[in-house]
Amino acid sequence: MANPTNQGQICDLVDSPLENLSAGAYLSQRFRARFYLFSIVMNALTRCLDTYWSSSIGKKLIVALTGIVLVAFLAGHLSGNLLMYVGRDAFNEYAHFLHTMLHGAGVWIARVVLLTMLVLHVAATISLTRQNRAARKQSYEYKATIQASKSSRIMILSGLTILAFVVFHILHYTVRVDPALAKIGANDPYGMVILGFQNPLVVVFYVIAMSLLCSHLSHGVASIFQTLGLRSKKAQGLIRQFSLVYSFAIWGGFISIPIAVLTGFLKY
Repeated sequence: MANPTNQGQICDLVDSPLENLSAGAYLSQRFRARFYLFSIVMNALTRCLDTYWSSSIGKKLIVALTGIVLVAFLAGHLSGNLLMYVGRDAFNEYAHFLHTMLHGAGVWIARVVLLTMLVLHVAATISLTRQNRAARKQSYEYKATIQASKSSRIMILSGLTILAFVVFHILHYTVRVDPALAKIGANDPYGMVILGFQNPLVVVFYVIAMSLLCSHLSHGVASIFQTLGLRSKKAQGLIRQFSLVYSFAIWGGFISIPIAVLTGFLKY
């Protein structure tokens, strides 16, 4: 196979006179030239993405953009979960809608997108933390935590704990590794939630994970505004209040359901 190394050679491959080549050879050369051009574009794109990922600014923007998606998901997910207080029929209709949206493909598209956002968010956050620690070791002999809030200092720990909780939550209510939940969940998602939260250990783990999520969000939501250049001195206080209110609303809404089940307020 020819391996053109400059623009003139590529043009020679694409524009070779038809009368000098058989039809098969002519089409083959055009295909080879276009494939080579495609490989050049892909290589350039790969190098661009690699450079973008390697920069701290690029990773911060990835964390911010994926964070927006995850923050929006939490609000939507909580809205659906609160239908537990409306009743069995309302919650079961909501669950049925999710699993039949786009002929069943909608829920899987959402899962793939959310999983991708979560992986990118966690990977970029861990990478940024490592870069920051390496930079501090080179510049200081002590740990620079003076300006860091308590929430920001435990971002990695809370993030990894939340990730572990997400895996558990998926196995618990989506994959349904528990045969009892799998049996009831197919026809009665409302009953499945009630049964799942009757285990005190599950409720304790759920409350701990959501509390860490609240701490994570209280710092993360404000960081999104800062990364996107939307945080000014005048708006700083308002953004901070919004982050705290949003975090508390998410925390209170999510933990209220397992607590309501465990205390008997929500019954099967």
